[in-house]
Amino acid sequence: MRIFKILILITVVATLGACASKFKTYNGPEVTRVLIFKEQRKLYLMHGDKALKMYSIELGFAPKGHKVFEGDGRTPEGEYTIDRRNPNSAFYLSIGISYPNEADIAAARALGKSPGGDIFIHGGRRPGDPKRADWTAGCISVSNKQMREIYAMVKDGTPISIYP
Repeated sequence: MRIFKILILITVVATLGACASKFKTYNGPEVTRVLIFKEQRKLYLMHGDKALKMYSIELGFAPKGHKVFEGDGRTPEGEYTIDRRNPNSAFYLSIGISYPNEADIAAARALGKSPGGDIFIHGGRRPGDPKRADWTAGCISVSNKQMREIYAMVKDGTPISIYP
């Protein structure tokens, strides 16, 4: 009887531990493209021409226009790729966007500036982050719960289109 109780306890602990994990699994249709519409503050996970999921987003603190240089507070616009993931992000979880590309680097250098980098889709605010609607340094933010889904669904190498 005692062994049976221990086995039940181990099963309960393992089940609760799995529920609390920030890593979800996804076995649905492949996400073939991520679409961001900055003005509408929307992110779509696409399979071909079908939207699998839609999320409301927050952007850089100066959201209008394409990111030109480090510190401008803008979120890039254009065609990029999801190129990395950070399970230990300061913003819960994050997936990287391949900004800057060659054109971004050239445009910033023409102004004598750095284009910056480290543009991600990431989880929500941390204590002390600004409370305004658009608050990141140029990244795209969703809630932590939404980021768990996105992190599971979007693979490295997925194209991402960011529109004004």
